[in-house]
Amino acid sequence: MAATAVSLPRSRTSRLQRREFLFGLLFVSPFLIGLLLFWLGPMLYSVFLVTQKWNMLAAPRFVGLANLQKIFTDPLSGVAMVNTAFYTFIGVPLHLIVAFSLAVLLNQPIRGRALYRTMYYLPAITPAVASAVVWVRILSSQYGILNELLKVFGIAPVAWLFNPPFTKPAFILMSLWGIGPQMIIFLAGLQSVPKELLEAAEIDGAGTWRRFWRITLPMVSPVLFFNLVVGIIGSFQVFTASFIMTNGGPQNATLFMVLYIFRNGFEYFDMGYAAALSWLLFCVIMIFTAIQFRLSNRWVYYEVG
Repeated sequence: MAATAVSLPRSRTSRLQRREFLFGLLFVSPFLIGLLLFWLGPMLYSVFLVTQKWNMLAAPRFVGLANLQKIFTDPLSGVAMVNTAFYTFIGVPLHLIVAFSLAVLLNQPIRGRALYRTMYYLPAITPAVASAVVWVRILSSQYGILNELLKVFGIAPVAWLFNPPFTKPAFILMSLWGIGPQMIIFLAGLQSVPKELLEAAEIDGAGTWRRFWRITLPMVSPVLFFNLVVGIIGSFQVFTASFIMTNGGPQNATLFMVLYIFRNGFEYFDMGYAAALSWLLFCVIMIFTAIQFRLSNRWVYYEVG
């Protein structure tokens, strides 16, 4: 028996398409409204503020490129950028090494593995302010846990939050408290490595280290690249710890870029200059992100199915 094709009238099809479009628009409208009101709108307005002098009390006053010129004459903008760069280029590689090492260890068939994974991830869900308060106590020069631990090895107490050479390393050490998300992502990448490849390499006589360098590491390189990009972007935006623990001190040693933007906008009431600094930071982040994507072709391996 021949089958007959039944087609809907064009007008009815158009009505169905319009209805589906309207329902789809309705469901995504909360996201679109939030995107316009809380992200795209303020971002575009900040472009306008770059050319304005505005203290949030009087009307904005046009000053041309004065805010951009001030960046190159303001010594604190350079200090803030150098501090942020130090935190990024030392902290991010250390984060990746520690998170990846923990993921490798917690990927082994050991007893209580699920408990250990939970314990290492829990600090990541602790509120940032609470973590900062806890670390103020840990890094205290008088009764801090870290100095008490150093005394066991015969090392004199260190004024972690009051001695400029030690302050940024202390912040980097503190940031290792929240490597849980990176560890979990690495763990997921390790578990996606085909066991067949590892078993075949073992049969061919490859040792543990050779299997790791030749198979495991290339297979998880996309995950490593993802954590590297996200880590650098996040480290350039460090704020809460320096604001709560040291407020940029001592001697501006922890004056990071976002904290300096906050000061100019909400303490000095110079929103135009704060907007200019924000766009400077945005451009720096975009440049580093583009460089990473450009160089990723040399070391990131993507399996072709």
